[in-house]
Amino acid sequence: MPPNKLPIVILISGIGSNLQTIIDAATRGELPVEIRAVISNRPGAKGLQRAADAGIATEVLDHKTFTSREDYDRALITLIDRFEPGLVVLAGFMRLLTDAFTTHYAGRILNIHPSLLPEFKGLHTHRRAIEESAGEHGASVHFVTAELDGGPVVSQARVPVHAGDSPEQLAARVLEQEHRIYPEAIRWFAEGRLRLGEDGRAWLDGRPLDEPVTLDSAADQ
Repeated sequence: MPPNKLPIVILISGIGSNLQTIIDAATRGELPVEIRAVISNRPGAKGLQRAADAGIATEVLDHKTFTSREDYDRALITLIDRFEPGLVVLAGFMRLLTDAFTTHYAGRILNIHPSLLPEFKGLHTHRRAIEESAGEHGASVHFVTAELDGGPVVSQARVPVHAGDSPEQLAARVLEQEHRIYPEAIRWFAEGRLRLGEDGRAWLDGRPLDEPVTLDSAADQ
């Protein structure tokens, strides 16, 4: 492994836009990581081609070939651990994870979620934000725990919800912010600045985060 680079494995299910942002940041030398593998639960995930184009190893572990979530997660742990990652990065990995999985990677697994957690956990966040007339929306990077989208939040980016927004318009605005904050949080972890404390809180630069680091978007977005 190159010196001072954290080995990571990235899990995806779809097109891999956050994956591409991480690849690009690592290629530019802005992110001190070595992406050892990209793993998808969907054989046709477009993000696999992004990884292959960058010379990164790809693996497919199709969840449809397993009879239970527990069996799948056990197999996924075995596959991930072959690459000996210091961090597992969820980048649009559309699977509910078992307690055994999140416990195995406790303190070394991050996710990005398209809402200002704890608001709008789960799916369809953009539509729900519009339906509930939210004034602002955004994205959150958090440590993964057994609770769905419930782990300690590290950083957030906020965007306004405009009158007449469609879910697709709002999603595009949020995705742009995801691409800003996710590589940064991964960099903090890779540099040893970010960790999950024994108190269950995220710690950054030796201090517990009582509130997530907030990166507001430009007012005209």
